[in-house]
Amino acid sequence: MNVSVLNINGEETGREVSLDQSVFGIEPNEHAVYLDVKNYLANQRQGTAKTKDKGEITASTKKIKKQKGTGTARAGSVKSGVMRGGGTFFGPQPRDYGFKLNKKVKKLARKSVLSSRAKENAIKVLEDFTFDAPQTKQYVSLLEGLQLTGKKSLLLVNDSNKNVFLSSRNIKKANVSTVDEVNTYDLINAEQIIICEGSLDLLKERFN
Repeated sequence: MNVSVLNINGEETGREVSLDQSVFGIEPNEHAVYLDVKNYLANQRQGTAKTKDKGEITASTKKIKKQKGTGTARAGSVKSGVMRGGGTFFGPQPRDYGFKLNKKVKKLARKSVLSSRAKENAIKVLEDFTFDAPQTKQYVSLLEGLQLTGKKSLLLVNDSNKNVFLSSRNIKKANVSTVDEVNTYDLINAEQIIICEGSLDLLKERFN
């Protein structure tokens, strides 16, 4: 698949690049995408919710009333979960929600999303650029030129574009990621994926 290369003003440069079929032309695997997104979201959970059970409550262990003859249910100490201020039955405890996912599945998931976006013509290739200093206005102008203002976009760059990343931080729905750090959730959440021309080889090398 050939895609026109655009400049930062959204104009065609007259050049085309070929998207590698091993990354942008595979049959999407929806289950791999589901697993990778689930893995990403699970890893974002803190898992720090905690309640005290009966054994962790500081209170008297004296028996509240005699065992029999009261006409009501028997009761032990005030630390019981049925008492006000007592422990919680089966409350949440600190835990790790993350789970292991094979690297091959993650690569397959990301290639699946990129292939789907390619079929939907939701991928733009931008010639390599950089900003001399972090400026939000410059990135806003870039989005305007690409007609992506107000849309969810993801720009894939290499590690050298730190100023581009800093310029996009204050813009809603505009994300910037490196090829090494991009995840399936960000790819599938973006309406349009913008790839710097120099990052295409990195994508091919990373996912193959």
